Amino acid sequence: MHETVNVVCPTCDAVNRVPRMRLAEGERPVCGKCRKPLFAGHPVALDEEDRFRRHLERSDLPVLVDFWAEWCGPCRMMAPEFEAAAAELEPRVRLAKVDTERAQGVAAKLGIRGIPTMILFRGGREIARQSGATNRQGIARFAEGHLRA
Repeated sequence: MHETVNVVCPTCDAVNRVPRMRLAEGERPVCGKCRKPLFAGHPVALDEEDRFRRHLERSDLPVLVDFWAEWCGPCRMMAPEFEAAAAELEPRVRLAKVDTERAQGVAAKLGIRGIPTMILFRGGREIARQSGATNRQGIARFAEGHLRA
């Protein structure tokens, strides 16, 4: 019997059961509902509270979220680095972005005081947090280091 993991589609938010072995082999599965790739090497925008909760609570994958705003210079500098980290970390980790201006309720509930802030979630729970801009390597080290712990 193959162990499966739940993966939330970044396009339609459907929950998909994927054999863990397929992810480990580097395969790129598609959504059973919309037929779009479950992993495209890009962060998923989670600016709606329901969507944010669904991706954190229904996915078996760790989720690394970048909290940012359009007016934030360091956030804009970090954006291409976070994009590059998504291509490197998927499918082991789902990367997501939350615009704190569009999702003020999410940011407030999580106590986001400064941006950019990254929070790593596993099983819907926060396991690590880091504020300040960093590069692709720093993002990957942050995620991988806390997932090994």
